[in-house]
Order: sequence, then C-alpha cells, then structure tokens
Amino acid sequence: MSSSESSHARVLDRDTVLCVSLAARPSNIGTRFHNYLYNALGLNYVYKAFAPTDIAAAVAGIRGLPIRGAAVSMPYKEAVLELVDVTEPSAAAIDSVNTIVNEAGVLHAYNTDFQAVADLLADTDFDRSWSVAVAGSGGMAKAVVAALREAGFSEVTVVARNTQTGTDLAGRYGFAYRSALADDDRPDLLVNATPMGMSGDAAEQLPFPTAVIEAARAGFDVVALPPDTPLVRALRAAGKPVISGDAVIAGQAAAQFALYTGITPSPELVAEASEYSRRS
Repeated sequence: MSSSESSHARVLDRDTVLCVSLAARPSNIGTRFHNYLYNALGLNYVYKAFAPTDIAAAVAGIRGLPIRGAAVSMPYKEAVLELVDVTEPSAAAIDSVNTIVNEAGVLHAYNTDFQAVADLLADTDFDRSWSVAVAGSGGMAKAVVAALREAGFSEVTVVARNTQTGTDLAGRYGFAYRSALADDDRPDLLVNATPMGMSGDAAEQLPFPTAVIEAARAGFDVVALPPDTPLVRALRAAGKPVISGDAVIAGQAAAQFALYTGITPSPELVAEASEYSRRS
C-alpha cells in the first residue's frame, strides 16, 4: 500500500478545501483520482461527486459555500455557460464547460477536455489525411471536433441524430454532417463522443455499424467507464490502434487538478492516480 493510500482517511477540518463534480451519472473515477493526488501531495483538499437535480442551484452553491472548483459532465456542459461569471478561452472556443474554478466568489469556466484530446492525438501517428467520423454533437463532441481541427484533420464528418446540434457543430468547422452512417461507409478513424458503451443501459451499444468498425484503421472512444467499451474491444480484437476514455479522463483531470491547486502533478503521479481511480 502506498503512502497516499494509507493516509486516505485523514482528518478533515474547517480549513479543508472542497472540490466537487456535477454529473447526471457520477462515477468514482474523478473522486478517487483527485483525492489520491491530494493525499500524495499532502494537500488539505477533499473531492466529492454529486448528481444535481437543479444545475442552477448547484452552481449557485459553488459560489456561496464557497467551493474551490467543480468538474462538469454530461448533460450540464452547455447549461452552465450562462451561470458563470467569466468564460475562459478554452470554454468560449467551443461553447462547452467541463471545469469551474471559484476565485473569491467569481466563477471562471474552462474546458480541459479539449486539451486532453489534443494531447492524445498529438502522441499518435494517425495520418492527418485520414477521413474521420465523430459520433455525437454534445459538449464532449465539441472538444473532440475542435481538437481534430487543431491536429490537422480536414475530412471530418459529425454523425448525430440531433440535426440542429449536429449541423451547427459541423458547420462551425467547415465539416460534413450525417444523421447516421451506412454499412458501406468507410471512414478511416472512428471517434465516439456519445454515452454509447458507458456502464448502464448503453453498455453494449455500438456508435457505428459493425461493418464500418471492421473497415476502420483506428478508433478513439471518450467513454471512461468502462474503458473497454464495445467499440474499443472490437477495434483491439482486429489489431487496430485505439485510444480509450481512461486516457482522456486522466489528462483532463490532471489539468483540472492544476487549476484547483496551482500544482501540476508529475506524469508518474498522474499515472498512479489514474490506475488507482479505476480499481473496482
């Protein structure tokens, strides 16, 4: 057992700084990740996940308690934009928030998803001339599409059942829109930015037709729980490179941690925290 795990049950006091997450279906991943790092670095912080039924009241609570920071997940990434005071460039660029930082009662909104996806794409040898299909048009899809554009991909199709949000997202970057892919479509890179494959009702759902997955060169799934989604399993079984959601959540959470605490954790500590966060 590491020193950070053995000190997990530390005593909290009136000076303990609270950070939270706001999601419709919160997991233990972020809670374990942040608390592991707080313990490892001897910080008087604690992190707790919540599933708010009133997002406006929840954000008001961040300001009033005061809570230092909040991670924001589906389905609140767009809804909180009108509830914060300052929209930082990372969130303003894609109209989506995944992090709120409370600076003495002034709420600043950021998006660390974008940087996490951009960093992961930069570490691959995926050919930038490949055609790409992105399933989804919500907050995470916005971060993915923006990161693909920054990485140099130009042949991108947004695949979404919601015509309005799908066409809006595609049009923002000059990309194509489709409501669905057919069996004979052949994008090289498949990216899932929907809840399909997530634990629960969507656990066994595939975001693309089986024939499309079989023909793809590589894949990227942002779903972190579980990291071995049906899409990830299918691509790996075919021997194709794939980025899984556990890498995304670790990267964006490390960036959040730095915003909350002012400390950038080492890659080794991030890897330890990420591994610990996924233990059952």
